[in-house]
Amino acid sequence: MNSRYMVSLDNHTYITQFVFSNFSDVRELCYLLFAIVLLMFLTSLTGNTLIGIVIQSTPALHTPMYFFLLNLSFLEIGYTCSVVPKMLQSLVSENREISRLGCATQMFFFALFGISECCLLAAMAFDRYVAICTPLRYATRMSWSVCTQLAGVSWSIGALVALGQTNYIFSLNFCGPTKINHLFCDILPVIALACGDTSHNQMAVYAVAFLFIASPFLLIIASYGFILADVLAMSSPEGQRKALSTCSSHLIVVTLFYGSGSITYLRPKASHSPILDKLLALFYTVVTSMLNPIIYSLRNKEVKAALQKTLGKITCSVQGGCFTDPTVVTGWFRTSGAQRVGHGENRLPDN
Repeated sequence: MNSRYMVSLDNHTYITQFVFSNFSDVRELCYLLFAIVLLMFLTSLTGNTLIGIVIQSTPALHTPMYFFLLNLSFLEIGYTCSVVPKMLQSLVSENREISRLGCATQMFFFALFGISECCLLAAMAFDRYVAICTPLRYATRMSWSVCTQLAGVSWSIGALVALGQTNYIFSLNFCGPTKINHLFCDILPVIALACGDTSHNQMAVYAVAFLFIASPFLLIIASYGFILADVLAMSSPEGQRKALSTCSSHLIVVTLFYGSGSITYLRPKASHSPILDKLLALFYTVVTSMLNPIIYSLRNKEVKAALQKTLGKITCSVQGGCFTDPTVVTGWFRTSGAQRVGHGENRLPDN
């Protein structure tokens, strides 16, 4: 244990810095992984940024479903940016140190974006439930104020839980060792470095995980249970197909997000290994964030069309100017009753 990472205060050892473990002793493998992670990271940033620009600049997409998708894109950007830059440095640099404050900050933002995403995915499932099961009341039940409240609650829960968890964990006594056997400051690898019995702390972490991660998942399952029952009651096969297709992108994203997280955190301890844990961490921090904009753009005709139009405008402006239709009205949810049917707050988007 390196003494330069420690100071003594009131006869107690105080850890001032942590150091991440090396991914592999084979330098070529680390450089290869660095290139792959960097490529996925840039793809994720580009894809989620484009989704945000497309939704914000396309009035036809100013509906509740795409409002939540815009928030999801912001969360994915924050989620990856909170851990990947330091992860990339640790893969190729001998300097894999992180200060105690830096580790706490990284843990806070990682938990904030992760828990907020759990809650937001539940809000998106509720949006699909209202759109399919009560379409005539969709415009009033999913108004602008309701959507902003759902998004605000998702972000607020993430911030409060992340603040509480981070403060709780870093109030523990860390007296050594200082090496985090992971690629970033995740909760359980950091708790493993605390001195004394941490079983109560781990139980508290699992309790929070159940309340704010498993509970949103159960709400998602319940929403889709009602949706499935309603779809099976439809007499039109075309209506059934369209109702199910409008949920497909969200279901794939939920499966990726919760599937990778469950494999990572709910596996038996006997099956844990440092290399496997690190590979899984790469998957749920980088791969899922990279795939989400691809899933929504490839499986959604409205997003695809808007993306092509936006890219065309960018190309046109670079080449010397574009024509802008002065009749287009911007603004979120500022559509008349006739427009709602066409671009609609209660229309099922084509996928």
